[in-house]
Amino acid sequence: MAEALINVEVAYATPEQQAIIALTLPDGATVEHAIHASGLLARFADIDLSEQKVGVFGAVCALDQPLKNADRVEIYRPLLFDPKEARRQRATKK
Repeated sequence: MAEALINVEVAYATPEQQAIIALTLPDGATVEHAIHASGLLARFADIDLSEQKVGVFGAVCALDQPLKNADRVEIYRPLLFDPKEARRQRATKK
């Protein structure tokens, strides 16, 4: 019997570029498995999975979360500025 497969995407973006990699993985693959299979860790040296958060469709999750067909894994960059503080600063300049 053939192994069940799922189709997923892994996304990562920097201010300069965006990468979305489509993959076919075995059913039961995890977020971490998809990230490693995508090749993004080799392409973007600044990705550090021990520090950065990851998610599926905008919902933060653990690396060992199993994926479902059509999921999109996202690797999040750390925020350089607190969005609320940046908004306050812009408002005081007006």
